Amino acid sequence: MPEWRDDTEGENMQLTHLNAHGEASMVDVGDKEETRREAVASGRIVMQPETLELLVDGALPKGDVIATARIAGIQAAKRTHELIPLCHSLALSKVALEFDVDLAQSCVHVEAMCRLNGRTGVEMEALTAVSVACLTLYDMCKAVDKAMRIDAVQLEQKSGGQRGDYQRSAYASQRAGEPIVTGDSAAREVSLGDRCAAPYVRVKFLAELRERVGESEAVIALDELENCDVAGLKATLTARDSAFEALGERRTLCAINQVMANDSARITDEDEVAFFPPVTGG
Repeated sequence: MPEWRDDTEGENMQLTHLNAHGEASMVDVGDKEETRREAVASGRIVMQPETLELLVDGALPKGDVIATARIAGIQAAKRTHELIPLCHSLALSKVALEFDVDLAQSCVHVEAMCRLNGRTGVEMEALTAVSVACLTLYDMCKAVDKAMRIDAVQLEQKSGGQRGDYQRSAYASQRAGEPIVTGDSAAREVSLGDRCAAPYVRVKFLAELRERVGESEAVIALDELENCDVAGLKATLTARDSAFEALGERRTLCAINQVMANDSARITDEDEVAFFPPVTGG
């Protein structure tokens, strides 16, 4: 087990969701100062090697497993207050999920980051996003492997708020570029994206679009765009390579920071724009 550190250690600890009579209650955050808050959580789903191979090859019966799990995790983060009774309804400014296929351990690692400027933290939103993403992976793969196991769902770090920052120490080493080794298993690398110095937009191409345009992700400086909207982004990409003409097809959908968008939607610094075909489930 990796060591972990709780920055609240030594404080007068109490359960904030219990009132003076020991009854459950929602915390009043109205008097708290608004600060930038962020949380990262992780988890994994372990499966048979044959199942993981089908997932990688896109040969599972329900289609693009990762794309569907990503959308499910984002939706879950935004609806955490409907699932966890005493959580506040939050206006999240950013939700990002990353998936790392680990052939050595026959699993998929999932990491979720949630962010907002607000009066309460987003740890539960990050944990919920990871949990539901893993459950969606199970649902997408269960036709061929019902023995899958979801485990190691945990908070990796959080920042902002009166109680200060928290960081799992092994995770701190990973973020600094040092590998994490548990037993004889090699470390995995999960990145939520390298930052660029200049204003930029990160573009992702999901499902079949990855094959059609020949890449899964691109970073575009905002000053490259004639207009800072989806239409301008499409035009810039198409000017680079005619393969991106697929983005102009009517069936191709677009989302900015996991919110559905049309061609006139504005793009700002550090936005994540995803292009993808309709996703079907069942």
